[in-house]
Amino acid sequence: MFHYTVASNKTVEEAIHALEENLKSEQFGVLWRFSIQDKLNEKGLEFHQKYEILEVCNPVEAKRVLSENHLAGYFLPCKLAVYEHEGQTKIGMPKPSSLIGMVENESFEALRSIAADVEKRLVSCIDNSV
Repeated sequence: MFHYTVASNKTVEEAIHALEENLKSEQFGVLWRFSIQDKLNEKGLEFHQKYEILEVCNPVEAKRVLSENHLAGYFLPCKLAVYEHEGQTKIGMPKPSSLIGMVENESFEALRSIAADVEKRLVSCIDNSV
């Protein structure tokens, strides 16, 4: 499966707050937070589902990835989604290991190792935010 998703009993805002705190412990910062609901409503499209995208980055890991292969930058920063679905809050992300699998060249093994480490750390942040 290309993604990792968990359910939470927290509200979207509570889950995002917990996620931001847990990301700090792994030296990930939130570069940008985007509310799909707010943007669609602003454009005159009625949308009632809370759906937030957080773009997160660990600068040390970003430098490592880009030093191995500049095309890996197409997957940066990492995206995390926090949204409501069928009365529950969901927290998820595309798996870095799945994304990096699209870049095949001489640096693939090094990239795969970095992606696996980043994925493990982000999964931990998500799990600790539930």
